[in-house]
Amino acid sequence: MAISLDACILILKEHHLLKSSAIQDAVPTQMQQISYDSRKVDVDTLFFCKGKNFRPTYLTMAKNSGAICYVAEQPYPEGKGMHALIVRDVQKAMALLSAAYFNFPQDDLFVVAFTGTKGKTTSSYFLKGILDQANNGKTALFSSVDRVVGPKPDQRFKSDLTTPESLDLFRDMRAAVDNGMTHLVMEVSSQAYKKNRVFGLTYDIGFFLNITSDHIGPNEHPDFEDYLHSKLQLIVNSRKCVINAESDNFADIYAAAKTTTNPDSIYLFATEDFRQPENVQPIDVRFHSIENDMEQSKFNLVTTTPRTNNLGIDGEYILGLIGDFNEVNATAAIIAGGLAGVPQKIAAAGIKDVNIPGRMQTLKTKDHGEVVVDYAHNLASMHALLSFLKREFNDPKMIVVLGSPGDKGVSRRADFSQSLNDFADVAYLTTDDPGYESPLDIANEIDAGIDHDKVDVTIELDRETAIKAAITGSKPGEIVVLAGKGEDNVQKVRGIDTPYASDLAIAQKIIAEL
Repeated sequence: MAISLDACILILKEHHLLKSSAIQDAVPTQMQQISYDSRKVDVDTLFFCKGKNFRPTYLTMAKNSGAICYVAEQPYPEGKGMHALIVRDVQKAMALLSAAYFNFPQDDLFVVAFTGTKGKTTSSYFLKGILDQANNGKTALFSSVDRVVGPKPDQRFKSDLTTPESLDLFRDMRAAVDNGMTHLVMEVSSQAYKKNRVFGLTYDIGFFLNITSDHIGPNEHPDFEDYLHSKLQLIVNSRKCVINAESDNFADIYAAAKTTTNPDSIYLFATEDFRQPENVQPIDVRFHSIENDMEQSKFNLVTTTPRTNNLGIDGEYILGLIGDFNEVNATAAIIAGGLAGVPQKIAAAGIKDVNIPGRMQTLKTKDHGEVVVDYAHNLASMHALLSFLKREFNDPKMIVVLGSPGDKGVSRRADFSQSLNDFADVAYLTTDDPGYESPLDIANEIDAGIDHDKVDVTIELDRETAIKAAITGSKPGEIVVLAGKGEDNVQKVRGIDTPYASDLAIAQKIIAEL
C-alpha cells in the first residue's frame, strides 16, 4: 500500500479540507505507511497529528522514526523539514486519506451498518449468522465485542471500541477483503460520527433500531439533540435505510432518511399490532411473538408491501438467544438478509443457533438462584432485560449486580437508579470501568437515586466479591442478574486495561465451588 503527496492534496482539496501545504523539494513524495501513533512509524510514513491530547513531542518522535509528511490542524515547528498538510479537520482528513491508502476496501464489500441505543450488537451477530449461512462464512464483523476479518481463528479478536479510528477501520476492511470476505456487518456508534471516524463512508444498508437518552456527559454528547444528530448521520449515509417505526423520535429519523434517500429505498418495520403512523409510507414488515421461555424465542415475520413480498423472508423463526426483546433485533437482521438476497429457509437456519458473548447467558445453581449474565448497560437495555425476567419467572425476587463506567455515560447513573427502583429487590453497586473517576463516587451517585424502602443496597467495589455475595446470598426461585460487563475481560482504570476474569467466568467459578 502507498499514497502519493499529490493524491493527498487532491483528496483534501476536493473535500474543502486543505488550508495550506508546505512541500519539501528534497523529501520523497510517496508515503509507504500511515499512522496516528508515533510509536508505530516507519520510514516514509504519513503521520496524523490528532486528538485533544496530542503533544508536539509526538511529531518529533514520528519524524525521528522516519515520517516524511504530517497532517494537522496547525503548523508545528517540530515538523520542520517534513511535508506539511494543514487541514480544517484532521479526523475527517484521516478518514478520507486512510480510505484512499487502503484502496477503498468498502467498494469490495457489501456493507450493512446498525445504529441504535440498544440492539446493535445483537442485530449484528444475528445478521452475521444469516449471511454466513448463505456465503459459507465470508462475513466480516466489526462489533463492540468482536472483530472478525477472516475465517481463521487468528483473524478474530476482541474489540476495544464499538467503531474504531478511521485508519484502523479501513485497515481492517482491507484485511477482510484480502482474506476473502464478501460482506461486512458493523455497529456504528454515535461517537463514530461525533469524532468523524466514518467520515466519507457509505453503507449499502443502514439500520436505525431505536434511540433513548444515553451517552450524555462532558466527554460525549452535551445533550440529547447532539446525540440524535450524530445517530442520524448513519441514515443519511446509507443507500438503503431500514427504520424501526416504533422508535422514539421516529418523525425525525424518517425525515432524515427522506432528505437523502429515495422513498423506494426506505423500509419500515414494527410489531404486528403497532398502529401505522400518519403521513408515512406503509410499514413493510411486521412480526409477532409466538412463544418465549428460558430456552428459546419463537416468532413469525410477515411482509406487507409488494416490494418486500418479493424478498421471500415470510415465515417462522426460532432464536436460541432468549428474551422477547431480541425479536426486534432478529427482524432487523432478517430484513437485511432479505435485501442481500437471503431467503427465509437459509435465514432461519443461520439465525437459530446464534449466541452472543455476554448476552443473556444463564447459569443454574443447585441450592441458590438462577444467574443471568448480560451486557445490559443503559436504561433501555436494563428495562428490557429486567422486565422480561420479571414476566418469565412470575415476579421473582431480583438481585442485581451493576456499576457504571467513568468518564462517559454520566446520564446512565440516574437511569440505573430508576431501573433498580422499578425491578430490583436487592442491589450490589460495584466497579465497572471507572476510568479516571472514583468507583465509590460513581456508586454513591447511583445509590442517591435509589428508593431504599424498595431496594436493599450494598456497595461493594470489588466486583468479584459483589458477585459472590449476590449468588451465595440468593435462594432457589430468585434471579441474580450480573449486568454491564458480560464477557469483558478487563477493567478500564486510569487509562490502563486491568485484567478481569469476566462476569461469566467468575460466576461459573463460584457456582462450581458451591
